[in-house]
Amino acid sequence: MKTIEDLLDEGVAGKRVFVRADLNVPLSGDTITDDGRIRAAVRTIAKLAAAGAKVIVASHLGRPKGAPDPQFSLAPVAKRLGELLDKDVVFATDTVGESAQAAVSALAEGEVVLLENLRFNPGETAKDDAERGAFADQLAALADAYVGDGFGAVHRKHASVYDLPARLPHAAGGLIATEVAVLKKLTEDVARPYVVVLGGSKVSDKLGVIDHLLGKADRILIGGGMMFTFLKAQGHEVGGSLLQEDQIPAVKEYLQRAKDQGVEFVLPVDVVATDSFPDLKNPVATHPVTVSAEAIPGDLMGLDIGPESRKLFASKLADAATVFWNGPMGVFEHPDFAEGTRAVAQALIDSPAFTVVGGGDSAAAVRILGFDENAFGHISTGGGASLEYLEGKTLPGLAALED
Repeated sequence: MKTIEDLLDEGVAGKRVFVRADLNVPLSGDTITDDGRIRAAVRTIAKLAAAGAKVIVASHLGRPKGAPDPQFSLAPVAKRLGELLDKDVVFATDTVGESAQAAVSALAEGEVVLLENLRFNPGETAKDDAERGAFADQLAALADAYVGDGFGAVHRKHASVYDLPARLPHAAGGLIATEVAVLKKLTEDVARPYVVVLGGSKVSDKLGVIDHLLGKADRILIGGGMMFTFLKAQGHEVGGSLLQEDQIPAVKEYLQRAKDQGVEFVLPVDVVATDSFPDLKNPVATHPVTVSAEAIPGDLMGLDIGPESRKLFASKLADAATVFWNGPMGVFEHPDFAEGTRAVAQALIDSPAFTVVGGGDSAAAVRILGFDENAFGHISTGGGASLEYLEGKTLPGLAALED
């Protein structure tokens, strides 16, 4: 896979370089609530600009329906990107139309333009190869070279991720190169003990990675909403907690396979529960109670791992040499149910292990709860992409960057 360093060695001064970044940040109105992905993209963009490239940055944001939607505009991102680059970033109000063409034509060496949300064009996400290809042709007409640096999108077979690299000289950006190097540490010649911590709401989202890791991990810790399907599979009552009943047979199978293969499965021993899901925009007291994970009362729902579980999880992480964490332990957005996620993050920091936070809500939680990102070995920018890589799947965006 050719890298941005190879591209820079060949010379990019005066060339139009298309950078497919992942600037899919959370917004509250026009306010960016977590700029982590923008900060992660800056290094590659800055390198190209400093080398005299005319940099065309493109990304998706949210899930618009293939047409312009003001709530998903990248305009606030252009402003923040300019602040981080310490230079003006021109914002094109379309993807391949008059605004984009005029903005690109006016670029001088070292200048940067950000195109409007790629998903405002139906060709970006089209299932039809010809429709996707037609949009990729329009994007390719804007540029002389392509740099793939949006790791959070490489598991998508989208025009700007999969089809566009085939139409231009292409290279992997610094962020993608780093992400792949880290993931190889989790799949090839792993330092042991190797501990995986999985959370989040749905067990169905994690079954593939559990299946793949059963032969590789030494220990798997389960928290978050998905823990209740595991607890139910063991015969415990979970009250009104989140439950995927249809996944219980699969969970039982994985628990048995783990036992047969000597993989230690660690489930919570207590949970923090309440009688109704809290209003996250009004985080007042919800009267949480701690109950046994083996007998959650019928009128309560579990929303976090409890204090004894936090101690248990920390002890299971203390001797690790490698840790991969994906998914919060509870509803961390509410202060009454954030302590489980906080405890896992702190245990990773305290551990001597090489620690990887697998993007998505886990990465957001690290920042929202105020942890120093540099205290972790690596914080991924792509939760779904990380999981699919660990499942052993071929990621279209990475395959497209291979020579």
